[in-house]
Amino acid sequence: MVFAADLLDPEGPVAMPDGSWLFVEGAAERGCVTHASADGGSRRIVKKTGRPNGLTVDAEEAIWVAESKTPSLLRLTLAGEAQVIATDCDGEPFLFPNDLCFGPDGAIYLTDSGVFIDSFAPSGKIRSDYMSVEYDGRVYRVDPHTGAVSLIDRGICFTNGIAFGPDDRLYVNETLTGNIYRYGWRDGKVSAPRELYGNVIRPDAPPGWKGPDGMAFDEAGLLYVAVFGQGDVTVLGRDGNVARRIETQGRLPTNIAFALPGKRAIYVTEYQNAQVEVFSVDCDGLKLWDGRVRVDSTR
Repeated sequence: MVFAADLLDPEGPVAMPDGSWLFVEGAAERGCVTHASADGGSRRIVKKTGRPNGLTVDAEEAIWVAESKTPSLLRLTLAGEAQVIATDCDGEPFLFPNDLCFGPDGAIYLTDSGVFIDSFAPSGKIRSDYMSVEYDGRVYRVDPHTGAVSLIDRGICFTNGIAFGPDDRLYVNETLTGNIYRYGWRDGKVSAPRELYGNVIRPDAPPGWKGPDGMAFDEAGLLYVAVFGQGDVTVLGRDGNVARRIETQGRLPTNIAFALPGKRAIYVTEYQNAQVEVFSVDCDGLKLWDGRVRVDSTR
């Protein structure tokens, strides 16, 4: 089923408590955060930010945006008021803020793909020699109250999707290899080094730019990964092995979010057909952290 069409370079789906949805439209002619009604029948622009990518929403319904045109972390209200929260880590500027999520400690965890977008995709077209580009993908922790940024990891080949699992561990993917990594959680903090959890690339995958993009866990601990360029959502079991693949209508799925509890559905943003596709699944999504600190977050 198609939930919404004519969304230009859609990404970052978020289900709101009232059943409505947020998406980003990253194409240059829109470059905005979009709010859609629960039935997808009406839409409005919340804010034009430039080239937004990932989204997450906190308990106060503030919208947090990974903005890549002017690399930064933004905070928006539903009324469109915007605030720049962070642009660098210890003086080192962000390059390509990509995706983000809240953790059990109330902090925001942000991926930076580690390259200016115009370096690998000038004029919006990915270079044929993209593998020769230098990538220094990073993972950051951001205090949403102070804007203080700390580095968790770097040296990843295009860091992209990010999610906390039911085990409290942080999962991050690497687009150019297809790898899914995870980090430990110790004394209330994400702990390095990363370890390999799984890989989502099919042996018969088509040539060209492809790999994991946005991802989300279900209540059973399965990880759903939108695989750009491969035309599917790959589902990894709790052991990190491929459990199933859900074929999308278009070849370029970018991100995924679960519908509200009880719906047992995933919403997948997709570039090629400029739409959001809906698929029935076996269970609901894992409850997301929303900026509130868990009482036992130091365990």
